[in-house]
Amino acid sequence: MISLSDRLKPWDVIVERLRAAAKADLALAIYNPASKSRTWQVGAMRELLLEYRDPSTPVVVARAVSGAQPGPGERVTVVRLADLDAAQVDMRTMLIVGSSQTQWYTGSAAGDATEDRVFTPRHYPG
Repeated sequence: MISLSDRLKPWDVIVERLRAAAKADLALAIYNPASKSRTWQVGAMRELLLEYRDPSTPVVVARAVSGAQPGPGERVTVVRLADLDAAQVDMRTMLIVGSSQTQWYTGSAAGDATEDRVFTPRHYPG
């Protein structure tokens, strides 16, 4: 898990951590991705990750996820890393960025007409 907030850590430290996780091909959970005064960092993160990840890498965009019952404003979508729109991300959003091994099944392929499924296998190739 990596916070994109630079209130307590300099942005350079956050970039080092993002780069290390991307080089290691780890799936990433990103919290505190944006705020009203901090909107550029999601785009900067996307560009950095695209140096190491395929543009089609799945990203789960989970907003206002709270518990068993969907709450107001709760929304979970899956997008390609290249298509991640910073305007759709705020402080109540968690981003889960897949690794090279992460698989994305659209609703119809997952046997469900409405929901996508994303998972990263526990094993490593080769």
